Amino acid sequence: MRSNVAWLLCLHLLCAMSTLRAYPFTPPLDLDVTPRTTVPLKELWKSRRFSGSAVNYSTLLLEEEPGLLYVGARGALYALQASDISSSSHTIDWEAPENQKQLCLDKGKDNKSECFNHIRFLQRFNSTHLYTCGTHAFSPQCAYIDSKEFKMSSVFEEGRERCPYDPAKGYTGHLIDGQMYTASQYEFWSSPDIRRNSPNPMLRTEEAPTRWLYEADFVESALVKESVNSSMGDDDKIYFFFTEKSQEHSLYSGYSRVARVARVCKSDRGGLLTLQKKWTSFLKARLVCSLPDYEFHFNVLRSMFVLEGPRAEDTMLYGIFGLEWKNVKASAICRYSIKDVQQVFEGPYMESQEDAGAKLTEYTGKVPDPRPGSCITDQLREKGIKLSTDLPDDVLHFIRRHPLMSRQVLPLGQRPLLFRRTVDYTKIVVHKVTALDGQTYHMLFIGTDEGWLQKAVEVKGQLHIIEELQLFEEPQPVNNIVISQKQMSVYVGSPSGVVQLPLSTCHRYMSCFDCVLARDPFCAWDGAECVEITSRTDRSNLTQDILNGNEGCAKSAADGLVQHRVRSVMAGDDVLLQCELSSNLATPQWTRNAKQLKGYGLNSGYRIGTDGLLVIEAKPEQSGNYSCFALENGVRIHIVIYTLIVQQYLPLPPHATLHPNSNGSNLAPQPPYPLPPQFQSVRNMEAMYITLITILGGLCLVLTVVLLYVGFCVQSKRGKYSLRAAAQADRKKKRNDRMELKTISSHCNGKAKPPDGLLQIVPGEAQVSSNKELPPAPPLPPPPSNSELDYTNGFSATLPSVLRKMNGNSYVLLRQTDGDTTSPMYYSFTEELNQILEKRNHTQLCSKPDESSV
Repeated sequence: MRSNVAWLLCLHLLCAMSTLRAYPFTPPLDLDVTPRTTVPLKELWKSRRFSGSAVNYSTLLLEEEPGLLYVGARGALYALQASDISSSSHTIDWEAPENQKQLCLDKGKDNKSECFNHIRFLQRFNSTHLYTCGTHAFSPQCAYIDSKEFKMSSVFEEGRERCPYDPAKGYTGHLIDGQMYTASQYEFWSSPDIRRNSPNPMLRTEEAPTRWLYEADFVESALVKESVNSSMGDDDKIYFFFTEKSQEHSLYSGYSRVARVARVCKSDRGGLLTLQKKWTSFLKARLVCSLPDYEFHFNVLRSMFVLEGPRAEDTMLYGIFGLEWKNVKASAICRYSIKDVQQVFEGPYMESQEDAGAKLTEYTGKVPDPRPGSCITDQLREKGIKLSTDLPDDVLHFIRRHPLMSRQVLPLGQRPLLFRRTVDYTKIVVHKVTALDGQTYHMLFIGTDEGWLQKAVEVKGQLHIIEELQLFEEPQPVNNIVISQKQMSVYVGSPSGVVQLPLSTCHRYMSCFDCVLARDPFCAWDGAECVEITSRTDRSNLTQDILNGNEGCAKSAADGLVQHRVRSVMAGDDVLLQCELSSNLATPQWTRNAKQLKGYGLNSGYRIGTDGLLVIEAKPEQSGNYSCFALENGVRIHIVIYTLIVQQYLPLPPHATLHPNSNGSNLAPQPPYPLPPQFQSVRNMEAMYITLITILGGLCLVLTVVLLYVGFCVQSKRGKYSLRAAAQADRKKKRNDRMELKTISSHCNGKAKPPDGLLQIVPGEAQVSSNKELPPAPPLPPPPSNSELDYTNGFSATLPSVLRKMNGNSYVLLRQTDGDTTSPMYYSFTEELNQILEKRNHTQLCSKPDESSV
């Protein structure tokens, strides 16, 4: 038993250590960025939605020229108007037939998700047709779609080599110059693979003797046109991004998976004999997204976006990374340069061992010429190597055993752009925007696993999250995001439908400071309102500051928006002075009579919170002008001014008189004149409290008496009971006596005898005497007298101290009584309870019971 307990303690200790390990540090403040504004679902502006009869709207294809958004869901495809996705749609129903679903079920698959036709591929094939592929209940099929008529061709193609069986498997694909490049685990018993499917020759990755991919989970792929303006006649390359099982020796044994980038050359035709129908240009390297100072690594890649630059070497990669621990929520965003990726592919290789499961080390031997993994260039063509089939066997043998590079691809700045503790990001898209200063900024649109969309701008190597938008009432992951520059819209796909939102919401910012502090490249202040810069041809009078986010607005611009409020309360009341801050990044500052309030200690009489300033037990000397300021990014903005009046007594009308008490002193006036609204609310509130307390006290009293009364009368029908005596003397005299329980009247007075009555306790084994009756139950105690509850003009003169008067907007303070039990209400309830217990002690059901009731 002790050993089991020890094992359980060890298990709990290990769980606690693993939880602590998830966050072993406090990240730099500039990485854990808070969104400036939060927009709930009900406040979304110009949002449009589409949801058909299908589910899982995960595949999106936007075509700007015709203004169409094609959507692939489960069992259906849709063509939506990009200008307004809710206006009209064309639908193609493409569900798997029932016999195919049954075969899927016979394979042991799930009928709730797997045995359907999930659309996994949808792209433009040529000027007249689209090409699509679906899982088709674990029997993939592909088909052509007439884009003009939006009708599917009657001839279907086998999709086993182009689309995965499992809808949950990672998958990516591209149609490039009539050739289809895909990456996935295609069949449920096969290994992950990168393939070129059509036209011939078909190429794939190597599996033996050296496996090139280990349990790879693909997330994205992209074409980088490195042949454009190439001085060496280089080839275009297709890059693939995925997470796979680690093969390297790692200093961090807790990480079993790593993020990768791989590439192949578009003109690769495989080897002549060696690596026949296999890639001769496949290389892969590790993508690192970590905080090296803390040895904290994000090793699971969730999404990748390739942002093309004016030149191929200017291409940027933005990736979302997560943790391998599934029970810990955290995300990081890292940015890479394609030049750094290219340099890694030009570096040293890893040594591949004979055993495919062995770990790899850096290769230090001789590298054959031409360099293994290279694309065909002008230099190689001059040597007679015009195609990959012309490569020497020693080069092909080398690349077969050395597909992994030794160096790692590090992020720009050697650290993430962003780190969030409690968020799992799922999808990222990056959009280039030219601001008022002429610079081009990268705007990031990031989806979360709970259906939120965050909009951020990259400034000086850091991210500023402009806003976060709640897209759905029920939490669900964001599956896909596309952006339309022409429509100025962003489209988001999810399990329940598609949402269309404007790229900017400048109208939301009501002042110059609010517009500038937002740092939205789309928005600027024109002197009267916040407008989109694309809507103005003359931009000379616009104000915008993306780099610093705090310059350009005159201080007087915000003075006209200051709110003035008056609050009048009684002394001793708690009052909340609200200060509504529109920005999550702003901190409130309070002044009283132009002097800043400091401390906010336990004895200061003030409490400050996110919703305002709480004045506790207001005193007349706390009257004055209270001002709330919002401090954000070095800018101090006046929000609201409160004139607080704390009065010792109720204001006295001209005809009112004071009434002296017994010792000659004047009490507060108690006339029946109408009170001001602010005091009427206080009186009504206290009267309500007193009424509630009285009702609750009465109910408790009645319930207590009823329970005591029923406790003597109602017993379960169990025949004979052996009851223990209450006194030691009685046990010695009548140890052998017993008490018999017999049915008597349900009225507990013996006058009636229905079939189902109560039980009477009778001493001994003999029958009870017929003339012996139970004594009547004790009478109900009288209600509290008027002297015990005294009301004066609707106020309770004896209000218990456990409640506090309040005059505010959501604050009610509760305080423990400090030994104060002199309140008439408290005293009367206690006295009545004592009287009931005393009567119970003197009222016996029989004169000399042997044993007492438990």
